[in-house]
Amino acid sequence: MSLVLEVHGMSCAHCVAAITSAVSALPGVSGVDVDLTAGAVRVDGSPDEAAVTAAIEDAGYDVAAA
Repeated sequence: MSLVLEVHGMSCAHCVAAITSAVSALPGVSGVDVDLTAGAVRVDGSPDEAAVTAAIEDAGYDVAAA
């Protein structure tokens, strides 16, 4: 299963590393793919969407409402 979120404020490799690190640490996450061009983050596994959103926002980025 994959979860794809639209994320605003990402612009560089530091953004990719920060989001990947924050989300990878969550239970149920088997992979994270940050696409700067599309402004999207794909999370593979069986993650809790609220926890993923919180982790991304805690890292300093804005998750768009679905």
